[in-house]
Amino acid sequence: MAQFMFENDLNNILKLDTPIANAPLARWQRKANENSMSAGPQSTSMNTSGLSPLKTTNRSLSTSKTPSKTPGKSGKGQVSPSNVGADRYIPNRSAMQMDVASFLLSRENGMEEDSPTRREHRKMWALNLNGFDIEDAKILKMSGKPQNAPEGYQNNLKVLYSQKVTPGSSKKSSRYIPTVPDRILDAPALRNDFSLAVVVHWAANSVFTWDQSSSSIRRILSLPSPQIFYSSVSLSKFSIWVVINGVSMCEAQVWDVQEQKRLRNMVSHSGRVSALSWNSYILSSGSKTGFIHHHDVRVADHHVATLAGHTQEVCGLKWSPDGRYLASGGNDNMVNVWPCTPSNNAEHSPLHTFTQHQGAIKAIAWCPWQPSVLATGGGTSDRQIRIWNIYSGSCLNALDTQSQVCALAFSSHYKEMISGHGFSHNQLVLWKYPTLVKVKELKGHTGRVLSLALSPDGNSVVSAAADETLRVWKCFELDPAKKKEKEKNVQPVGRLIHQSIR
Repeated sequence: MAQFMFENDLNNILKLDTPIANAPLARWQRKANENSMSAGPQSTSMNTSGLSPLKTTNRSLSTSKTPSKTPGKSGKGQVSPSNVGADRYIPNRSAMQMDVASFLLSRENGMEEDSPTRREHRKMWALNLNGFDIEDAKILKMSGKPQNAPEGYQNNLKVLYSQKVTPGSSKKSSRYIPTVPDRILDAPALRNDFSLAVVVHWAANSVFTWDQSSSSIRRILSLPSPQIFYSSVSLSKFSIWVVINGVSMCEAQVWDVQEQKRLRNMVSHSGRVSALSWNSYILSSGSKTGFIHHHDVRVADHHVATLAGHTQEVCGLKWSPDGRYLASGGNDNMVNVWPCTPSNNAEHSPLHTFTQHQGAIKAIAWCPWQPSVLATGGGTSDRQIRIWNIYSGSCLNALDTQSQVCALAFSSHYKEMISGHGFSHNQLVLWKYPTLVKVKELKGHTGRVLSLALSPDGNSVVSAAADETLRVWKCFELDPAKKKEKEKNVQPVGRLIHQSIR
């Protein structure tokens, strides 16, 4: 019985039915007093304490449900809603927990630190009496969940405001990218080897050059025996030299393309040379043994440095645009970033070693407008493109392409990159940088894409695939407006000399 008496006393204390002593008048009571004073001295003696907002005396004197005339215009039959209650919304207070709200407000004023035992005891009392924890209660709380829109519902406002295109959104967000190759060249007997760099030559024992402007093809040389093939080819950026590597001889040959004449042979590796990269007059070569050699083509003793950082064949090799770093990828699933160290006496060790890939790394590309950014792609067991910051050694972004990544190249005109894939899609994909959002897929190859090369003007990309074809894609062509603006910014040499003379 004592428990029930205590519960009844507690409920009586928390009730808000009784009037609050020395409290200011409510709004409806003040309105009633003002109306009674304006009506006359006889109504001033009325006791406003007995009024309530639900009584009929507070409502409008008009018995009609709707006004006879438009509100705000004078008329004989119009009755002005002068009484209290007609212009107010009175909420349903029975649906609110006003007693809990009053208790929480009063408790905040006299908050005292309680022990954990006391807080737990108070929580048990609240759960038994109210059915919920008072600590979790809110003074204002929306009850119930919002209803879901019916199936097929369309917001009319959304349709209304999306009809007219604003000037800011009327600008073209994408450019036209042709999905059909501009040229298709046959490359019979092109060697299908993931580890080789064969993008600018085809045939097993012959080397050719192709001029895109005139579409002319020239044979540089051919080998008499089919047992000897060329494993990698690389064009120098500052000269007309091309380096060709034979698997049986394990040597690097420097050729003059225009004269079709061999300049020199460089022998230093004990296995086939599968990757090449130029850095001015320094040629770097990676071999099947895992070693990387630096060659100075100006001197007789060409071998100037050896880099030992891979345990298996080096299948990817690329110098950064500024010539300060060399990135190498191998079949040991590692990426090494080497600093530029031409001295042979210095101890060579990689600046960074990335081991996050789970497959062989052949696809390597440096960002042309941000030399500290490196992109790498993994083989069939990895299938990921990763973007690195070589200054901090952190991975900026990673994406699973669902296909073998064989080659990567950055665009010099747009903040985009292109990737060549093997099993199982054999396509080229354009990606936004740095978000790696897919822009366009270029399909046409029936075999895996082995290598990619960007044209010197930055407009075209050539892809060599295992289907024995070379395809030229014009996927990075400049818009005519941007091209004209770029040509305006480039001043002729005569004008610059004339300005300097002034």
